[in-house]
Amino acid sequence: MDWYKVARNVLRAELARHGVSYRQLAVLLAGIGVAETERSIANKLSRGSFSFAFYLQCMRALGRADVRLDLSDLN
Repeated sequence: MDWYKVARNVLRAELARHGVSYRQLAVLLAGIGVAETERSIANKLSRGSFSFAFYLQCMRALGRADVRLDLSDLN
């Protein structure tokens, strides 16, 4: 299983659910004191190798109060 692909897809799905582009995410992250550029976000998501801390920062920037991951569908 390609865990990097799974991670990438999970974060991309969250961005799509919120209708947020990489550029908008960079602005939202700046609002919580996290310095990222649109390009750095694109690079992280294309690799899928971002830290869990970055994922949590993104969820916070998107206004998520909680995060639930269902891993039962992964093979």
